Amino acid sequence: MDQSFPLVQIRDLSVTYNTRLGPTSAVDKISFDIRRGEIMGLVGESGCGKSTLGKALLRMIMPPGYISGGQIIFNGENVMKFDEKRLRDYRGRQVSMIFQDPMTSLNPVQTVEQHLEEAIQVHEAETKTPYIIKRIQTLIERLGIMQSRLDSYPHQLSGGMRQRVMVGLGLVLNAGLIIADEATTSLDVIVEAKLVDQLREIRDEFGVSILAITHNIALVAEIADRVAVMYAGNLVELGDVNRIFDAPLHPYTQGLLASVPTTEINAKKELYKMPGEPPNLARPPSGCRFHPRCPAAMPICSRYRPALEEVAPGHWVHCWLYQDHPEKVEKTIKVAA
Repeated sequence: MDQSFPLVQIRDLSVTYNTRLGPTSAVDKISFDIRRGEIMGLVGESGCGKSTLGKALLRMIMPPGYISGGQIIFNGENVMKFDEKRLRDYRGRQVSMIFQDPMTSLNPVQTVEQHLEEAIQVHEAETKTPYIIKRIQTLIERLGIMQSRLDSYPHQLSGGMRQRVMVGLGLVLNAGLIIADEATTSLDVIVEAKLVDQLREIRDEFGVSILAITHNIALVAEIADRVAVMYAGNLVELGDVNRIFDAPLHPYTQGLLASVPTTEINAKKELYKMPGEPPNLARPPSGCRFHPRCPAAMPICSRYRPALEEVAPGHWVHCWLYQDHPEKVEKTIKVAA
């Protein structure tokens, strides 16, 4: 496969939940690519659909939810057409997920070695035990865990160690994509920094792609190559992490960045607080879903939904401010004085 060809292509992906209020669209026609060997950050407020999108990539949406539209193309194959046998091989061998709390993801009655050994045996039944043990020992040392810890159970490990075991479950099968869903939320800042460094090293050494799902936009600035910003089930901005952090275009992205505390000693401006609340996705606003909270909203924003358009090479924005229409007016957006 051509290395310039995206590893993952997400096209018009939608996820819907059946609720008492009717169908609720948690992910609404999202499209973007994940390149080979890149770290892609996916950010947004809680409830915007980030984790739902991550689970959809593994086809792990459980009832009353379902993937209601779109395509997921992994390495040239349409994941939506996989049968159960192919899905079993796809999950783990090709794509692995690190959940927010590894304590609830790891089996409490299995040791570290048993977790890793089982993963190999399920997907590579022909592999001999001596080779499996050697492979596990090499990997666990690479992850900074002593071999003596192979006999430990999850409750005997620190939070950082448990997360590294989850990373190991992906790497032991040479997965092409690791989805890290709020993987650092339960860790203290020192352990978080170590895990972030390790994810970068793993990407560089193994060439694995990483989708880092987080509400911590400062973490994305440190680790990601590109960033996708979600709001209320929609993708509102996508591009190179430096470009977006230096010159964000969408008012929501600007608000997120203005809300990050600064370490500048002489900083005089108050911390920005975005007005309003995220919408109820069972009854979303018409037009652009951000318009009730947007400081630059125009009449057209409440009537029609903008497209996600490329306004600069590799920089995509979902906003009427950057698209031609009869009601367009020139505005300078300032969400924080």
